[in-house]
Amino acid sequence: MSSSDSKKRLLSSISIRTAFPSALILAVIISAFLFLFTSLPVLQIIGLGAAVFMLCFLTVYTISVRLHKKRIETLYKIVKNISRKKFKDYNSNPEVVKDELDLLMQRSVRASDTVSKELTRLNKIENYRKEFIGDISHELKTPIFAIQGFIETLLNGAVHDDNVNEVFLKKTMRNVNRLIYLTNDLMEISRLETGELKSNIKDMYLRDVVLDVVESLQYKAQKENIEIRVKDFDKNIQVRADRNQVKQVLINLIENGMKYNKPGGFVEIGVTDYKKKKDKLLLYVKDTGIGIEKEDLKRVTERFFRVDKSRSREKGGTGLGLAIVKHIVEAHGEKLFIESSPEEGSTFSITLTQTSPVLV
Repeated sequence: MSSSDSKKRLLSSISIRTAFPSALILAVIISAFLFLFTSLPVLQIIGLGAAVFMLCFLTVYTISVRLHKKRIETLYKIVKNISRKKFKDYNSNPEVVKDELDLLMQRSVRASDTVSKELTRLNKIENYRKEFIGDISHELKTPIFAIQGFIETLLNGAVHDDNVNEVFLKKTMRNVNRLIYLTNDLMEISRLETGELKSNIKDMYLRDVVLDVVESLQYKAQKENIEIRVKDFDKNIQVRADRNQVKQVLINLIENGMKYNKPGGFVEIGVTDYKKKKDKLLLYVKDTGIGIEKEDLKRVTERFFRVDKSRSREKGGTGLGLAIVKHIVEAHGEKLFIESSPEEGSTFSITLTQTSPVLV
């Protein structure tokens, strides 16, 4: 059955359902009136009733066709556009539902909007997937090819050369570690994005968490000739957050601050007021590093984006640290702020919801 025939049948069906009861009721009323208040024969009354019924039916049917035709055509247009993946703003969407046809039109418009949004979302996911796979392929190739080259050199005889075999093995191990870090970060960000990694939100003492992280990174900081400073703040400050995830955020930010710092520089961790909301505070990580160009500030939390690619690879960075920070902060319903100037260092701040007064 063609679309045109289908529309005609639907229009006819609706019009008949509208006209028939109206005509029948009017014919019965007029026939009853004639029977009670006139002396006309019964057969004549029945004939007049039938004539009234037919006249009324044709009148109401014609009016109904004209009234419903435009709405039915709009309804078919919406459905047809959905099948063709064409979505528009339908101004004819009825605000007040008067009958079943209005309800059907309203739901069809909503379905069109839903399908449109879902297709847009799926297209974004598909584009992200392609871009992500391309980035992963590029990132994995570097350490894999390096490992392959070192092993091939060793197998071709360098393994027996005491001057180079240990050096090549150390380089191979460094690239293996890079693969391990990259894989772990990819798993972490995947779990965060899919919601598989749930946040265990509890009250915790913020200073304890900060000191715990700083202590674990002191040895690495000394090797890098970087000082880690903790600006004194009230030890009784409590915040509601996932302890392990906040530690992960601090580790990523502090390591990032050390990686892009200058010899003899420092990384400072502290707390300040968040003036926009009294129940929140700002936990910041400030460094004296190379800084970030203004045009790169919006991109630093993208996957695999690096301010200084050569330094990142040399230090073993995966390019996912700040992306993980962003996901954790957003999962907490908090905000991440970045301030930086080239050669003047950077400051990364996150909001945290406090459960006790801030005494900075």
